[in-house]
Amino acid sequence: MMNSQFLTSCSADAIQRAAEQLIAGHLVAFPTETVYGLGADATNEQAVRRIYEVKGRPTNHPLIVHVSSLNALGLWARDIPDFAISLGRAFWPGPMTLILKRQELARDFVTGSQDSVGIRVPSEPIALELLARFELLGGLGVVAPSGNRFGRVSPTSAQHVQDEIGKNLVHGDLIIEGGNSNIGIESTIIDCRNDTTTILRPGAITTEMIKSVNGINFSTAENRDLRISGALEKHYAPNAKVLINQSPIKGQALMALSAFETPEGVYRISSPENVSDFARLLYSSLRRADELGFDVIVVLIPEGQGMEIALLDRVSKASNGL
Repeated sequence: MMNSQFLTSCSADAIQRAAEQLIAGHLVAFPTETVYGLGADATNEQAVRRIYEVKGRPTNHPLIVHVSSLNALGLWARDIPDFAISLGRAFWPGPMTLILKRQELARDFVTGSQDSVGIRVPSEPIALELLARFELLGGLGVVAPSGNRFGRVSPTSAQHVQDEIGKNLVHGDLIIEGGNSNIGIESTIIDCRNDTTTILRPGAITTEMIKSVNGINFSTAENRDLRISGALEKHYAPNAKVLINQSPIKGQALMALSAFETPEGVYRISSPENVSDFARLLYSSLRRADELGFDVIVVLIPEGQGMEIALLDRVSKASNGL
């Protein structure tokens, strides 16, 4: 059962209270369309430091600032290219993070001491309402990494947040119950600091979608000096060993599209109908394998050049373990 001290509903009164708690320096876990985030006032160093402590996250690992609209971009970023505005108009609110040169408001404790900052406008209605109410109270932005211990499987429900970090929360912190995350994997991160765009982390906003925006010069070059969320080789990991695209054997757990027949003696964790369903169920399936005590879960990733690339990214990092 979830600790009622932290859990709150998604009523208007509860969201208002959550906004007030953020202003007061507390932590609020809330649903986004990607995963559940653990939020803090992005201008409050003490509150942001608590996120690092609660998650066990390295303090040089940058955080993404969440705002309610494209209009807030200039508060946090400078030298914003026109194509970044075009991307924002095309895909915000939505599962996209833009990396831009930082304004003075984006302090080292948010950016990991880098001269860049990640900005996102989520599309989940509860998240947008929370951000809007927070801004009406004078807030400027909310940092919100995934609400789990660093390197572990990201949460896609309020219960996952409670399971992961509930014991590390204190009086005044909140977890907003908002159902399951609709997309299920983290946002696409796009580097917009230069004349070309580069995808630093794949997600639901795919390469083809980005290329369709007018004025985009796309690059496949990587900047390995830039630290971003979810870029470590070992991440999103359950306790079970994750095997990718291998033939499952007796005693193992399996996640595969519903068209794949379950071999005898293999436990079917989930049977998503399509790629979007696969992404939505991925993290809960990895968690379920741990709950059931499996040593191995085999994940058969669909083939394709769209969101399938993001699935391969997440599962590949999960397969590296912790």
